[in-house]
Amino acid sequence: MSAPYSPQQLMACVLARAFRDGEVVVMGAVPALPLAACRLAKALHAPSLSYVVGGSGTVNPAPAGLLSQSCDPELRGGPVTLPLHEVVLLEGRGGALDVFCAGGLQIDASGNCNLVGVGDPARPKLRGPGSVGLPFLPAVGRTVIFTLAHNPRTFVERVDFVSGAGDTVALVVTPLATMEPDPGTRRLRLASVHPGVSADEVRARTGFELPVPEPVPETPPPTAAELAVLARLDPAGVLA
Repeated sequence: MSAPYSPQQLMACVLARAFRDGEVVVMGAVPALPLAACRLAKALHAPSLSYVVGGSGTVNPAPAGLLSQSCDPELRGGPVTLPLHEVVLLEGRGGALDVFCAGGLQIDASGNCNLVGVGDPARPKLRGPGSVGLPFLPAVGRTVIFTLAHNPRTFVERVDFVSGAGDTVALVVTPLATMEPDPGTRRLRLASVHPGVSADEVRARTGFELPVPEPVPETPPPTAAELAVLARLDPAGVLA
């Protein structure tokens, strides 16, 4: 039997496995999961991976723990810190960044993300932080979407506002499953269910029709080596 782990720890492992040696990854305002994933990947299989933590603009920071927001002063310890406008310019330049880790208030069947607001734009039910760098998603090599909320309010047929287009989405990671775009339609389909989760549960908690493969693959659980690295990177147990 594998050691116990949390859904967030599994998500960090899935994200890390998607990163390749030598790539440059950029993340946004909520960095705990992608920061853990980048550092996990560097420790185990991608030593030349580089990463930029959004709001701080810091390249390859190695804080003592995982942080909840990207402007935390502890993220200033990297070898280089870029002003935010330079990070955004890098995102839009094309060819400079390989992976964009994105999220959203809403994510739709085509992988589009919404960080502006939910509902009528004149009187939204919920306001978000704004699009910031998400309009440049099509300029990066590929987009990896992650969210801790897998429900019909988050996964909708069509987002109320397109902050970031889903053109380059390669992977979506949630506490229940992973999704990927169908090569023909570019609509999201189920790629794997996490251990203990059924395909029916994932479909019931997704607000659009989700194609399901047969048989349904199961996401490999964290290995002992992955959990050991995460324990070192996350001494306060943020992910656990």
